[in-house]
Amino acid sequence: MAELLDIRRYLTDFDSTRTGNALTDVLVIGSGVAGARAALEAAESGPVVMLTKGDLQDSTTRHAQGGVAAALDSGDSAERHAADTIRAGCGLNDPLAVEILVTNGPSCIKELADWGLPIDRCGSVPALTREGGHSLNRVVHAHGDRTGEALVGTLTERIAASANIRVFEHCFLIDLVTTEGVCRGAVTFHRSHGHQLIWAKQTILASGGCGQLWRETTNPPMATGDGLAAAYRAGAALRNMDLMQFHPTTLYVAGAGRALISEAVRGEGAYLVDRAGDRFMPGYHPEAELASRDVVSQAIVEHIRVTNSNCVFLDVRHMSGFADRFPQIAKLCADFDIDVTRDLIPVRPSAHYMIGGVEAGVDGTTSVEGLLCCGEAASTGVHGANRLASNSLLEGLVFGKLAGQTAVRRGAELPQAAPVRDAVSKNPESARTELDLADICHSLRSVMWRNVGIVRSGERLAETCDILKFWERFTLDKTFDDRTGWETQNKLAVARLVAMSALERTESLGVHCRSDSSDGPVAPYNVRVARQARGTVPERVPAAPTTA
Repeated sequence: MAELLDIRRYLTDFDSTRTGNALTDVLVIGSGVAGARAALEAAESGPVVMLTKGDLQDSTTRHAQGGVAAALDSGDSAERHAADTIRAGCGLNDPLAVEILVTNGPSCIKELADWGLPIDRCGSVPALTREGGHSLNRVVHAHGDRTGEALVGTLTERIAASANIRVFEHCFLIDLVTTEGVCRGAVTFHRSHGHQLIWAKQTILASGGCGQLWRETTNPPMATGDGLAAAYRAGAALRNMDLMQFHPTTLYVAGAGRALISEAVRGEGAYLVDRAGDRFMPGYHPEAELASRDVVSQAIVEHIRVTNSNCVFLDVRHMSGFADRFPQIAKLCADFDIDVTRDLIPVRPSAHYMIGGVEAGVDGTTSVEGLLCCGEAASTGVHGANRLASNSLLEGLVFGKLAGQTAVRRGAELPQAAPVRDAVSKNPESARTELDLADICHSLRSVMWRNVGIVRSGERLAETCDILKFWERFTLDKTFDDRTGWETQNKLAVARLVAMSALERTESLGVHCRSDSSDGPVAPYNVRVARQARGTVPERVPAAPTTA
């Protein structure tokens, strides 16, 4: 069993008799695909407050390029989609969650089309592409490689048209407020209104992931794990926190951010080559570039090591009409003077998607009464040990809707939300030295990439836990009054949960690769093709103490 973090119940001071209060039936935290779909569903029955850390459209969903996976072709089926999902997940998947996901795929696509999503088509039917781990073409996209942007636009229009949804933009979740183990809402900070307590019958956490814990990531700056940390402090059980998925191909240009190069590029024929121009993936796995993401990411890291390089390359020069099919990627490359018709695209893996998270049922329920969770912040078991490409947007749509329905059903049995008059948090002052937060965040990302990255070892993981403990002693004992302080505390807490979970799982499994495990190093992959979930699986991360 993993140890408990020495962490305060609340990050900030508040008093419900003196702090501004807002009331609603359902509070949704997060404006990505899962949060938006949950809010829309709940708003069919009553008032909803949706809070988002930035602008309404500023979410990780907006950066999604690939699309939504669904069994639409006559030669496809939900059963085949499920089989691919479980194969990619190394058998660690929850069968019920997978069944619900794949059977709802076609209806989700129809709903999005009815709502106006500009789905790319071949004649009258959706154009389908293939991505890694899929046995055939089943990924629906919009505006080429701008699916996330198009999806966010469609959902935002629906939200704006709803009279029951109030959106609080630039509103930071500090903590979930609980009394007697029941979630009553959240304490937040709005850039214009300051601290606010938002009371709700039901709270839906859809706050996304934590890619900013790693130096190399596809995630936008907002992905700092705030919801995961807040849920932990509120007493929610978390699990599989070691399972961070690394996307195999992000643009690697020194000094620039890591921009995603969609899986669909390889799905439509791109090759991975080394500096000599030689394809290397066939030597690592029979499915070559179309192997699952864990396999491709680990193969790239191994090939970089054996060739003493700092990246590999995507070769799209043989693909006609590349700029028409992937306009955003073509423009991105052109911005760095990379002509995709004649130049190779330098790439390497980056932290992309948190598979673990708050333990949640398919209906969104968690171990904390009154708190629901969906999307990337949730661990429903649907992805197993490795997420199948383009199942994430589908996950947000399917389980966001179910969480919204659960919130309505459970809220109908409760009285109107009201302020809890004796809700007070007062942290003692710390006598310890305050560390430089910017330096901590920079160092944190470096040590997580170096020691808790794509290939891990017990020695490095133990070292990381010790380093994080030291930083926590001088950071988690402080009461900050700004977003930078709260984000730093959240990142430190989540980082140690990840490191502890990775230390406990002593075998290699999916995205979690241990160089010191009995499975051996990452190559050759033909040894690992048939690997299934087995051996030691860490227990859930224990909930933090719920006392103030």
